[in-house]
Amino acid sequence: MEEKILDILQMEKKAFSVQEIFDKLGMQSASELTDLMKELNCLEDELKIYRTKHDKYMLFTNSNLKLGTMLANKKGFGFVDIEGNEDVYVKSINMNNAIHGDKVVVEITSKKGYDLEGRIVKIMERKLKNMVGEYYEENHKGHIKLDDPKIKIDIEIDKELSLGAVEGHKVLVKTLNKLKNNTYKGAILKILGHKNDPGVDILSIVNKYGINDVFSEEVEKELENIPSKVSEEEIEGRKDLRKEIIFTIDSEKTKDIDDAISIKKLENGMYELGVHIADVSYYVKEGSALDEEAMDRGTSVYLADRVIPMIPHQLSNGICSLNPEEDRLAVSCIMQIDENGNVVDYDIFESVIRSCKKMTYTNVNKILEENRIPEGYENYAESLYQMEELAQILRKNKEKRGYIDFDINESEIIVDEKGETIDVVLRNRGKGEMLIEDFMIVANETVASHIYFMELPFVYRVHGIPNEEKINTFLSFVKSLGYNINVKYKDITPKLMQDILKELKDKKEFHIFSSLLLRSMQKAIYDKVNIGHFGLASKCYTHFTSPIRRYPDTTVHRLLRKYIFNHQIDPETIRYIDNRLVYITEHSSTKERDSIDCEREVDDMKKAEYMMKHIGEEYTGMISSVMSFGLFVELPNLVEGLIKVDDLKDDHYILDEARHALIGQRHKNCYRLGQKVKIIVKNANKEAKTIDFVLAPSKDTNKVGEHDGNTK
Repeated sequence: MEEKILDILQMEKKAFSVQEIFDKLGMQSASELTDLMKELNCLEDELKIYRTKHDKYMLFTNSNLKLGTMLANKKGFGFVDIEGNEDVYVKSINMNNAIHGDKVVVEITSKKGYDLEGRIVKIMERKLKNMVGEYYEENHKGHIKLDDPKIKIDIEIDKELSLGAVEGHKVLVKTLNKLKNNTYKGAILKILGHKNDPGVDILSIVNKYGINDVFSEEVEKELENIPSKVSEEEIEGRKDLRKEIIFTIDSEKTKDIDDAISIKKLENGMYELGVHIADVSYYVKEGSALDEEAMDRGTSVYLADRVIPMIPHQLSNGICSLNPEEDRLAVSCIMQIDENGNVVDYDIFESVIRSCKKMTYTNVNKILEENRIPEGYENYAESLYQMEELAQILRKNKEKRGYIDFDINESEIIVDEKGETIDVVLRNRGKGEMLIEDFMIVANETVASHIYFMELPFVYRVHGIPNEEKINTFLSFVKSLGYNINVKYKDITPKLMQDILKELKDKKEFHIFSSLLLRSMQKAIYDKVNIGHFGLASKCYTHFTSPIRRYPDTTVHRLLRKYIFNHQIDPETIRYIDNRLVYITEHSSTKERDSIDCEREVDDMKKAEYMMKHIGEEYTGMISSVMSFGLFVELPNLVEGLIKVDDLKDDHYILDEARHALIGQRHKNCYRLGQKVKIIVKNANKEAKTIDFVLAPSKDTNKVGEHDGNTK
């Protein structure tokens, strides 16, 4: 019956009443009508059909209804994320008790250009994971004030389920059963500490994202069998590179060193580049407690004052880390590269290396950018100059094929010994950093291509083609600001993105444009199906170079060992790997997103903590976003704050969407995206992770800040 009903609705492409469907199916009896009603209800629950307010039925795909995930805002409104489509804006009055993370059915009620608006008609699924909040008591009952303001639910805690929590404790809590609308019974799983204890602020965010900061007893027990030194037996059968000039380049703080490099200029004029990666999979055996824990974590998480490692420090900072003057097991990729940046020959093998020196980006940049050789670097300067030559060649090769450099600035949080923020600065991206990036990319491509042409199951790092509508929206947005982008295209290609960025490079709002264009693109993920990497303009790419901190890289090493070193390519092994990679790639992509979100939230909190010490101070920033409720202003160190529209006291301001500006209705003053303004820090709230600015008074006492003047 299901198939016949769907066929009728598909052919006619309109809504039918029950009686009309009953007649078209040739039914006659009351029992058949009962069966039909049951089937229609079932199809409606499965979202295959939709019942209109006039009690007519149509295909769900032909209706104004869409299935998506609610992305709630702490102000009460939200957006429904519909895969492959634009987000749908939902006003607070139309949320229908939906909370952040719910699977919902949204009805599209209006469309204005590319902007969709809707209302929630049904909550399909609510997955309340473990959450973090502050314990308090009210009317002799325990309650949790959740840290995430987007999740609007009340959780009641009985005394016997409180683990002895007292007011002010930050706790990890789970929901048990629903009491009434958005009210749940809960149980405390773990007390993180008092909200004012040092480090509990970050620990709360870490636990919110389900990131485990403690290793299990099984893992700790396995660590007892991990050696602290490389033995002669372990070296046997490996290529010995301990006498080669091999070194590492990292930040001063880095303790988990997983990549080393070497270079030679050959007689035929080619470069021999060696990329030597810590052999983590040798120590983290498949199926062990260490392996299961590493896979579950997926990645190391780098936060303001700590690293939560994927594998224990005994491995990540010890036997696996390519520390100087220590024998270390590695997987080496040695490439011969011609003067055009093409890899003409290569070899991938198990090796043992001994890094000569742990170099820092700071000192390498002194050599490459200032031609100053710091003490202790004298014997390596020539190698670094050759590496810089090769890096330039590789970069030109990438740019020629369409490699997209978004040139996105990043901020760095500086904390004191108590974990409190004492400064926020721009992270330096000098020649040393770019050199390592270029070398890791070519090694990743070489390894990926080798296995791809063997036609064996593998982990690829893929990045799909952007949605054309989103690119057109971005170009329209730039044009609305008065900039004419002189690009013509038939297809969306990396070269097109590169040309757009070149056209915008000299604009004062470039870093805003660059960030917006990046956001209009798909996210890179892990997959066993190779579709190429759009952002790198690479036909075949993987992650091979960071197995200490990324599980996909550890998996890549394990596959290299099976396929190349041990020649395990029998049908049973291939079948097992092929099935297992489905979970590994999906899970790794999910954990990567969790870690990125966690790192961003910690940064937002620490920036708010920093600005709490600077309330009343004046800065110059750039308007980075214009909303109906106010202006977001970004300072040079990437701290961003909001000027609420209610704090623009000199006029009544209305959003001009086309110009991305707030316009004063009386005096026609204009505040637009990309404009520089002087601000004063009005307020900052570490817990809410918010920063509020107001415009600084200008020299003209009748005006505030700096603006474009009037729009008459």
